[in-house]
Amino acid sequence: MDSNEVNKLLAGLLGTVFVVFSVGLVSDALFASPAPEKPGFAIEAAEPAEGGPAAPAAEAKPIADLLATANVEAGAAVFKKCQACHSGEKGGPNKVGPDLWDLVDRPVAEHEGFAYSAGMKEFSKGGTEKWTYDNINHFITSPKKFVKGTAMGFAGLPKDEDRANVIAYLRTLSDNPKPLPAPGAAADASAPAKPADGAAPAKPADGAAPAKPAAPAAPAPAAPAK
Repeated sequence: MDSNEVNKLLAGLLGTVFVVFSVGLVSDALFASPAPEKPGFAIEAAEPAEGGPAAPAAEAKPIADLLATANVEAGAAVFKKCQACHSGEKGGPNKVGPDLWDLVDRPVAEHEGFAYSAGMKEFSKGGTEKWTYDNINHFITSPKKFVKGTAMGFAGLPKDEDRANVIAYLRTLSDNPKPLPAPGAAADASAPAKPADGAAPAKPADGAAPAKPAAPAAPAPAAPAK
């Protein structure tokens, strides 16, 4: 290969590079999209604040309504989860937890021979608080949330049906089972009491000023005769 052919190849290569470079410059100039001086708007996703308030835990449903359809036999099956820590026989031994015989309406933290946690003793209010149906329901929903500082390690029974069934079973562990609450009792307690038929209206308290009668409405002006 002589020098003329080498020169031709180099010239062709340089020409190709020049063309490609020129095309790139032209395309950049044609399709350039400069950023605006002031952006129109920015979309920012809101992030939850660290350490913000947690969502409130779901509250247990009224136990009176749940017990109306509870199944004692199903509750006995659920109670097997409790037997690792509790006995349920009359005069039964205390285990990791106290014996649960005759639990309903028993004073909290008062079962003989069991060493209760400080949190449970505080919740008991000196033995005045009792294991009512409602207290049992809330406690076994989430023990550590209902009684702060309890030593009970059980996570709880989130299903309404399971709680109602096991409470119905616990009720039977007694020589004299306590009466079941009437369905809707919780709702009725929060509703204002209605006066009995024929009862006189309530009198104002002593010294209270009587209610003034409403002022008569002003007569409307008569329309002009046509």
